[in-house]
Amino acid sequence: MTRKQKRGFLIGTAIAILAIAVIMVAFALRDTIVFFQTPSDVAEGKVEPGERFRLGGLVADGSVERGQGTKVKFSVTDTLQTVPVSYEGILPDLFREGQGVVTEGKLDETGQFQADTVLAKHDENYMPPEVAAALKEKGVKLGEGAEHPGGKTN
Repeated sequence: MTRKQKRGFLIGTAIAILAIAVIMVAFALRDTIVFFQTPSDVAEGKVEPGERFRLGGLVADGSVERGQGTKVKFSVTDTLQTVPVSYEGILPDLFREGQGVVTEGKLDETGQFQADTVLAKHDENYMPPEVAAALKEKGVKLGEGAEHPGGKTN
């Protein structure tokens, strides 16, 4: 083999090893990837019951119901559709109606979202980028003076 052939073989081998490593990492992480969905996506059937995903939107006005202990029920809306959410745990201090929220969990067979994580915005001007982009795509006005009427129940 000439020097040029050896160098080509070495580069080809390195690329193959790198490709195998990337495939192995992607395969290992496939079960931990959590996709973001809006209430309209859920209503359109883009999510199967039992599938883990992030649900984002606004906490619907008048929807927060506190149960025994740390049990809470509320609805997440994108102003077009609304998904009921059930959560047991301590809510973030800034969680309230009409504000942006991202919940993580699974949809049950009845259409109720069983959340195991709830994330709320951290100041008056912040909304998670996924939520802001999804709401803007649905035609929801964001910012000061924007009104957020409740959506249809899923």
